[in-house]
Amino acid sequence: MNTRRVGIGVAAALATALTLSSCAAQAEATDDSVDYSTVTSLDEVGGLEALEEAAKAEGALNVIALPRDWANYGEILDLFMEKYPEITVTEASPDASSAEEIQAAENLAGQDTAPDVFDLGLAVALENTDAFAPYQVETWDEIPSELKEETGLYVGDYGGYMSVGYDPDAVPAPESLEDLLGADYKGKVAINGDPTQAGAAFAAVGLAAVQNGGSVDDFQPGIDFFSELNAAGNFVKVDPTPATIASGETPVVFDWDYLNVGYGTQLEGQRNWEVVIFDGTGYAGYYNQAINKDAPHPAAARLWQEFLYSDEVQNLWLKGGARPVRADAMAEAGTIDEKLFDALPESPEETVVPTAEQSDAAGVLLGEKWASAVQ
Repeated sequence: MNTRRVGIGVAAALATALTLSSCAAQAEATDDSVDYSTVTSLDEVGGLEALEEAAKAEGALNVIALPRDWANYGEILDLFMEKYPEITVTEASPDASSAEEIQAAENLAGQDTAPDVFDLGLAVALENTDAFAPYQVETWDEIPSELKEETGLYVGDYGGYMSVGYDPDAVPAPESLEDLLGADYKGKVAINGDPTQAGAAFAAVGLAAVQNGGSVDDFQPGIDFFSELNAAGNFVKVDPTPATIASGETPVVFDWDYLNVGYGTQLEGQRNWEVVIFDGTGYAGYYNQAINKDAPHPAAARLWQEFLYSDEVQNLWLKGGARPVRADAMAEAGTIDEKLFDALPESPEETVVPTAEQSDAAGVLLGEKWASAVQ
């Protein structure tokens, strides 16, 4: 395998995704006059301290679809609650998909229980920009332009490579996509969700496409692969979790490398778990943060964003095995955890990241073809 470690800035070097420019809003406002639902940067409120005070006054933050075992979200959530004990954090539907986050916001619109913020795969983010409020965090200029919408409607935060995790006691070590079609994998291969709704599953099809004669411009070979996997009886239509891996129900899982590594760590002593990033073209992707335009706690929502893009939390993504979006800038500034950065799984020399247009087209194709391909 030809490999090298690539930081989060890989997208800037390997794709022209979302080529946009930053534009920070500049305005003055007094504490009494601020409508936090329209604030687009700290400049409009006089700095972080003012935002913190406003968020504490609101006293609540509603998050959704943040599993505590996903990219170190548990430690991140706990740190926010420790830092801001005046703000009660409600964690709703931790296992919901990106699409279900948007649905929850629509169903709960106008209520205090509506989500304040979202964590979304790119395809779902692109389809729902009218649901977001623009916001540019203080560290905006250190986020690669390829990984953010120019006004801050959605912004990449952490990412990784699509990988295959497997139980070496249940199956032979897969060395290629083709291996998974073999009899040794009958009834054993799962993906993390529905690719028409969940970012990780979307990326699994993307990886299958680029490894099966397709490209980020042509997801059809990826759909064809899973159709063949299903016809062979190897595709398990179960969303994998540490529990399904521990029970042996999903002994082979397509998922982000940081999640597969996390499964192994969580199940140490219960189940052996190995992770492979196939040789050839690698598929990388990043999850995006966004603020609900109708957030019931708009100051807390913006404080959460500032928190996530701080040095401290960017290093916590790294601790969870993910590649933080500010990694390159932090490495240059000497603020990144170098030991963790150097320990990231090795990645392919050739990597693709879909652009906004490519993700849109792939999403349309999946909506038309996926269900019938794996029924």
